[in-house]
Amino acid sequence: MSLLASLKMVMAPPHPEARPFLLASGAATLATRYLARKLSCPKLKLLGTASGLFFGFCLYFFRDPERITPARADVAVAPADGRIVSIEKVAPPAELGMNPVPVWRIATFLSVLDVHVNRIPAAGTVTRIAYHPGQFLNASLDKASELNERNALSLTLPDGRMMAVVQIAGLVARRIVCSVTEGMQMEAGERFGLIRFGSRTDLYLPPGVEPLVSVGQTMVGGETVMARL
Repeated sequence: MSLLASLKMVMAPPHPEARPFLLASGAATLATRYLARKLSCPKLKLLGTASGLFFGFCLYFFRDPERITPARADVAVAPADGRIVSIEKVAPPAELGMNPVPVWRIATFLSVLDVHVNRIPAAGTVTRIAYHPGQFLNASLDKASELNERNALSLTLPDGRMMAVVQIAGLVARRIVCSVTEGMQMEAGERFGLIRFGSRTDLYLPPGVEPLVSVGQTMVGGETVMARL
């Protein structure tokens, strides 16, 4: 990747979810810096610096770069950026009402440095969305899939097969955003939500579909091919 392309990705416009954080931290930075100069108060100056750093962190964390999704209907792309921490056969989340036969689940861990916008893995119809309250364990742990707070989404492909994506809160993440509704027709790579500030996204492949990725591999949401459908 060229330096210019890297800079464009880092400086991508923020997701709309960033607005409250940017407004609050930006206002706090301006106010404390103004008061620090007027009152000659070192503590206010330090507070203004901290607010400014948080503003910059929010710009980086909520960045929402454009992605180029493969123009193929026979593949499933990564629903999130991050590192694959596990690949195993398990039953889909019970709350989705899918066939309980074990399928391949690919778990991607998102650190605070990753892009946190979630994307649809393949074209299809959103069949069901189910929120499940839970704990806030380290999202890289395998048990986070069952114990942590999560939002599950089932997707029906054009040929009738089903797959699922689950947004999982982590140790720091306390907010799961899902911007789609049941019945929506989606294209591969389209944005459907976001998790802040460090989380995990699980992809459940259709029965019989094998993963093309490995544990430890780094994903690019909306671009990296995870499986051939």
